[in-house]
Order: sequence, then structure tokens, then C-alpha cells
Amino acid sequence: MATVNVSREIAAPLDKVWAVISDVDNEAQYWHGTKAVKNISKEGNVIKREVIIAFKDSKTLQTVTLNPNTSIETKITDGPITGTRLVTLNGSGNKTRVDVVWDFKLGGFLGMFSGMVKKHINEGTEQALERIAKAVE
Repeated sequence: MATVNVSREIAAPLDKVWAVISDVDNEAQYWHGTKAVKNISKEGNVIKREVIIAFKDSKTLQTVTLNPNTSIETKITDGPITGTRLVTLNGSGNKTRVDVVWDFKLGGFLGMFSGMVKKHINEGTEQALERIAKAVE
């Protein structure tokens, strides 16, 4: 498994950051590695969905758990990349710290490219947090 950790402090209150980050149907607006989202089911705070990712327009299956104002856990259960992305928020006044931890594995021959993919996911996560910050600051 490969791990990527990215953090950013955003100059906005927690509820404002949560409103953007928890709108997972519009994830592609901020996370450009996501091309399309199709929800399969929603039960309480758990969403099962198909997501088309930028890597060769591949389909992944994901389960997203929203923990209001605290975290979003995405389990990627099928596709060229499997694993988790955990986004946690910690707010204090008009500042919110967003931490993103990816723990993933590449399927098949892609394992040979894990270093390159890890770098790409790191950069994509930094850019996503930058876009989120611009939307709320």
C-alpha cells in the first residue's frame, strides 16, 4: 500500500468548509481526478457510488461515509486503484485545518508505477485543497 498525506489550513470557518467538502456529488469541481459521479444508493450518511476517474476514464466503486463537520471516508473497493481517502476537518474560529490521507494499492501491472501515481495523487490533492480554499475564503 502507498500512503499520501496532505494538509492545509483554510481561512474559513468549519461549517463553510464542510458545506463544500461534503457536497460529494460535485466532487469533480475540486478533485480533478474525478470525472463523473453516479450514486447507486444512499442510506443515512453512507453513499455507494460509481466514479469515473481521470486515469484512462476508469470506473471505480466507492463507499463514502459522511461524518458531519468531522470527516469524509471514501473506500475505493473496485477499480485500478483500491484503498481509502480520509478527509478530516478541525476548525477553530475562522480557520479550518483539512487533512487528507490516501492509503491505496494499484491493481495489476500498475503496481510498477506506484511512485509516479503517488506523486500525481499528492499534487492533485494539493490542487484540490487550493480550489476548495479559493471557494470558501
